[in-house]
Amino acid sequence: MATVLKLKEIIEPIVEAEDLVLYDIVWTQDGNMKILQVSILNKEGKMDIDTCAKVSGVISDKLDELDIIKYEYYLEVCSPGAERELRTDEEIKEALGEFIYVKLNDPKAGLDEVLGYLRAVDDTSIEIEYLVKNIKKKISVEKDNIRLIRLSVKL
Repeated sequence: MATVLKLKEIIEPIVEAEDLVLYDIVWTQDGNMKILQVSILNKEGKMDIDTCAKVSGVISDKLDELDIIKYEYYLEVCSPGAERELRTDEEIKEALGEFIYVKLNDPKAGLDEVLGYLRAVDDTSIEIEYLVKNIKKKISVEKDNIRLIRLSVKL
């Protein structure tokens, strides 16, 4: 299987040439079919199907030209989704002001998860504004106490 690192070297310049950001490249499988999933975003953290289709064509042409994947596979170029995980400090900082979901390793203030707005980020912690019975509250969470942090859709 072509390594993700090698594929990233090929795919990232294509994505960047379209003024987009490569979020992730993963191999998955559905039955016997191998799937190369390439997740992309625009600089505002959004994506549309037309852009995915356009970039998919360019990536597909390049991979066919290089012929480095020697077996049948399906290429899927997609958005990482509205509730994508925030994996790095940079991604967390870029989400400032966004509605997020945080799962804690150890409960804090009686909470093991928090759903609210990311209001502050520093090197060691984040601050979240959330509602309890329509009363705004804030909680500061140490980054090393975060099991999962992702964007969330507010309903």
